[in-house]
Amino acid sequence: SEEDFDRVLNVNTKSVYLAAKHIIPLMKAQGSGAVLNVASTAGVSPRPRLSWYNASKGWMITATKSMAVELAPAGVRVNAINPVAGETPLLKSFMGEDTPEMRAKFVSTIPIGRFSTPQDMGNAAAFLCSDEASMITGVAMEVDGGRCI
Repeated sequence: SEEDFDRVLNVNTKSVYLAAKHIIPLMKAQGSGAVLNVASTAGVSPRPRLSWYNASKGWMITATKSMAVELAPAGVRVNAINPVAGETPLLKSFMGEDTPEMRAKFVSTIPIGRFSTPQDMGNAAAFLCSDEASMITGVAMEVDGGRCI
């Protein structure tokens, strides 16, 4: 529906715009910062019946790269993580139904053989926002157990 479309775009695109509008000026003023967007493997390797979600996550990857180029001279790094389906409350809605068969079907597309966890995402996020990643900007890191290979 048009309501669903608007919701997907507001959550996945307008939220990035609004956050940037309010936070980037502060980071530019201090001469440093690290922005982390949460995109998705759907923006790299789309799944059927998720066209608008896939497109919104592809937009987020492109926005991340565009912001990285624009903001690098101001000392602000911009990266994203691309999670694969994970053990979160949204898993059921992503799969359509939460059955052992549906879980097996989704896991079979992940070479490492399991869903992601919030800890997996947190570890990648912490790295990309850390000083150890000070030379990394414009990356959309796939945290996907090999799904997008």
